[in-house]
Amino acid sequence: MKLLIKILPILLGFLLDTIIGDPYRMPHPVRLMGSLIGSLDQKIQKRRTKRSGLLIVICVLCATLAAAGGVLWLASVVSVWLRIAVESVLCYYMLAARCLCNESEKVRKFAENGDVEGARKAVSMIVGRDTAVLDEAGILRAAVETVAENTSDGVTAPLFYMALGGGLGACLYKAANTMDSMLGYKNEKHREIGFFPAKLDDVLNYIPSRLTALLMIAASFLCRYDAKNAWRIWRRDRRNHASPNSAQTEAVCAGALGLRLAGDAWYFGELHKKPYIGEDLRPIEPEDIRRANRLMYVTSLLMLALTCVVRGLIGGLL
Repeated sequence: MKLLIKILPILLGFLLDTIIGDPYRMPHPVRLMGSLIGSLDQKIQKRRTKRSGLLIVICVLCATLAAAGGVLWLASVVSVWLRIAVESVLCYYMLAARCLCNESEKVRKFAENGDVEGARKAVSMIVGRDTAVLDEAGILRAAVETVAENTSDGVTAPLFYMALGGGLGACLYKAANTMDSMLGYKNEKHREIGFFPAKLDDVLNYIPSRLTALLMIAASFLCRYDAKNAWRIWRRDRRNHASPNSAQTEAVCAGALGLRLAGDAWYFGELHKKPYIGEDLRPIEPEDIRRANRLMYVTSLLMLALTCVVRGLIGGLL
């Protein structure tokens, strides 16, 4: 029974995300986290220091711990089955595989129909860069990069923390990741206040991103992509990013698909010089978005299996 309590919520959460995806019309914990972060950010407009950023980190993590931990505790007091149900929903909310696939597929469909403006608008919903300057190839690369990077941030890293701490562990990770996505910019407004959110996210993603990259190489073999080139490009280009983690999965995806990703990008009207990842072995095409999503899902299934094993072992020890 103890093993069932540990593993079943993760399996059910993954299944719910695969079938349903994000419930846009229902309250979502990540959106609540974002509202809290935005509110705290607004309250300290005049004191945008590293100390203020650290205060936001502490407040958001404590609020997440209290809310998610409190709900799980109350559910366990009522019934073990209610606890499983509530934790399954929490795990489901923390995963974004279906949403990532759906949103990137919109870009592919517009591009295949020759609607560049539609593809540009669709990709602007899932990337942080300025998209007005992107041509069709740039739009497709941005979508593939987003799928590759968010395979870790949106799916496998939450699974990693589910292995260690169940639904509560995934909620705490997602709170940190959301703070980084909202505050971790290196522009004038966020340079100081976003320091600690960005560093915390780097630390929390250090192991998951590298583990995901290795699993993605195995997934490349299972998908019959170029696993040998995925390994070679990962070894060569995994550090070609300002973030210590983002290039890990992007490098594998670029190698597996034979594409050149990354390079210079515009953010908030400012050009950021970035190295390339991968090699331009062939022109990118809309179908590469579908290939990247297939790679994401197979990688996620491998991580799900590993998560259940580790969670089961932890449950047996406790």
